[in-house]
Amino acid sequence: MGHPIMFDDADPILGRVRELALALPDAAEKISHGHPAFYTTKVFAYYGGSVKVDGTYRQHERSVLVLVDPAEREALLEDARSYVPAYLGPSGWIGVDLDGDTDWAEIAELLDASYRRTAGRRRVALLDQGA
Repeated sequence: MGHPIMFDDADPILGRVRELALALPDAAEKISHGHPAFYTTKVFAYYGGSVKVDGTYRQHERSVLVLVDPAEREALLEDARSYVPAYLGPSGWIGVDLDGDTDWAEIAELLDASYRRTAGRRRVALLDQGA
């Protein structure tokens, strides 16, 4: 039994995340556990996450999950819109809630940082060459 789809494909915020993520070299999208996942050989971002509060999961439907440097993660956790996602949080991932006031340049930087941690040297070299 597969996971239920947990996003609206017509969501304009998802559209913006897609645009940024899929602009990275060799990036592709798949559905993983009901959420869009952006990857090369490894996933570098997810759209949507959750946190477990008092035994139940609270959804963060409009958020991006990324894997960033530990120091950057700590700084992000001081921001109220950031959270430690269920399942992936212990591995260093962080979630950032998105809305109409989102700083998309910052989200592009977070996607770039996560991509660099997961994509491998050849793809990072392509990114640095402006591919």
